[in-house]
Amino acid sequence: MLYVRNKNLFKHVFTMKESNCTIITERADVVEKAVSSIICHRKQLEEYVENNPQFLHSLRPIHVNKGPKIVKLMVSASQKVDVGPMASVAGVLADLAVETMTCSGANVAVVENGGEISAMSDRPVDIALLAGDHPLSGLMGFRLEEFPLGVATSSGLFGHALSFGEAEAVTVFSRNAGVADAAATSICNVVNGKDCHRAVKCGIDKALSIKDVNGVFILYRGITGIAGKIPNITKVFKGEDQGLFRNQSSELFQNLVIPAHLTANE
Repeated sequence: MLYVRNKNLFKHVFTMKESNCTIITERADVVEKAVSSIICHRKQLEEYVENNPQFLHSLRPIHVNKGPKIVKLMVSASQKVDVGPMASVAGVLADLAVETMTCSGANVAVVENGGEISAMSDRPVDIALLAGDHPLSGLMGFRLEEFPLGVATSSGLFGHALSFGEAEAVTVFSRNAGVADAAATSICNVVNGKDCHRAVKCGIDKALSIKDVNGVFILYRGITGIAGKIPNITKVFKGEDQGLFRNQSSELFQNLVIPAHLTANE
């Protein structure tokens, strides 16, 4: 979830079939270009899948000789992470829309597609972590300050996406949302079992084995795992003005976020 903290930015919500998108930019004329990008690339993907059903159903990386740009980017992301290409679709669509926006001169180009975020911005961007009915869902988030950045969250308990894991949330940070999307799926798949510390450590080890993953944040049965480089954790809550949000730190919140800090060295 994205939070608009600047009244000079435009926020547009757009839905097309499974794509539920939020577009944020400082230029109204760029919003329509982002929407057109999503529509165009979705259509190209749908046409490709009609003739190549394996692409839709494979849980492993596949080789593609020819195809539109979206297909090639999805294949590249899935090969880096060792999952099926559809694991990256939401993130890749967001990346392509952001690319269109920046090429059109936008200084703020942020697209959320079903929770996967691609961002290029000249100012900080606040996002919230959504993890179903977890106590921290919607209360904690991250302040994005270094770009380009892709953020994706996978859950083994909440949401409709296929997962073999049991984590409440696995949030991955990468330079692009396509890789983050695929990586979040792959990492979440290995976070399961009664030994919670071991499960989170498996997720961390998996994350650190993926070259293009900058950092990972894992919530699993009261255990929090952090590895690599992640943005600053913030508390988010709705302010008096609808759509405007503030950040606030407190000792209570910090203790709640990190009940057990498991790093890659433990």
